[in-house]
Amino acid sequence: MSSESSAIIQDMDETSKLGLSSTAFYFFDFRDDAKQTLRGLLSSLLVQLCYQSGVCYEILWDLYSTLGKGSRSASEDELMKCLENMVTSQGKAPVHILIDALDECPDTFGIPSERERVLLALKNLFDLHCPSLRICITSRPEPDIKTNLTPFASQSLSLHDQVGQKGDILRYIISVVDKVTTMQKWRPEDRQLVIDTLSEKADGM
Repeated sequence: MSSESSAIIQDMDETSKLGLSSTAFYFFDFRDDAKQTLRGLLSSLLVQLCYQSGVCYEILWDLYSTLGKGSRSASEDELMKCLENMVTSQGKAPVHILIDALDECPDTFGIPSERERVLLALKNLFDLHCPSLRICITSRPEPDIKTNLTPFASQSLSLHDQVGQKGDILRYIISVVDKVTTMQKWRPEDRQLVIDTLSEKADGM
C-alpha cells in the first residue's frame, strides 16, 4: 500500500473511531490473484462496513439468510446490491471508501475484463448520487481508468510529476543503494548510474 493511501486511511480512521463515519478500504495487489477481482473488492467492503454499523450488519445478515445461510454463494450482482443498500442506509453519516492501486486489477483476461467489471461497479456507486458517500481511488493514470472515472471526479491529483514525489523516490533509491553491501564495492560512477536510471524510470512509483 502506498504511503499516500496509508495517510488517508489514518485520517479517515480518526473520524470512524469517533463514530462519525464508516470507513472501508481495499488494496488491489498484483502479487495475489484473490486481491485482483470484483468479488474480492465487494466482499471486503461489505464485511468492513457491517462491523461498523448495526444497519449494515442487518443488511448483510438478510443477504446471508436469503442465500440459505451459506448453502449457496452470493452472485456479484447480489453483493453489489447489498453494498448499494449499505451505502444508502447511512443517512447523513459519511461512508468513506478507499480503493488503492486500481491499476493492479488486471485488464487482460475475460470479456469484460476484471478491471472493466470493477469500473462498472464503481459507476453504479457513483450513479447512486448519495451525498454521504466519499470514494477515493489511487491508481497509475491508465487510459481506461482515466476515461471511466474522470467524469465522476470532484477532485483529482497527479503525483507523478510532483517535485516532492520525485524527491522522495530519489532519496529512497539512494538509501537502498547505500545499504546494499555488494553495491558499496562498485565504482562511484556505476552506483550513480543505477540511481539516475531508476529515478528517471520510476514514473512516480
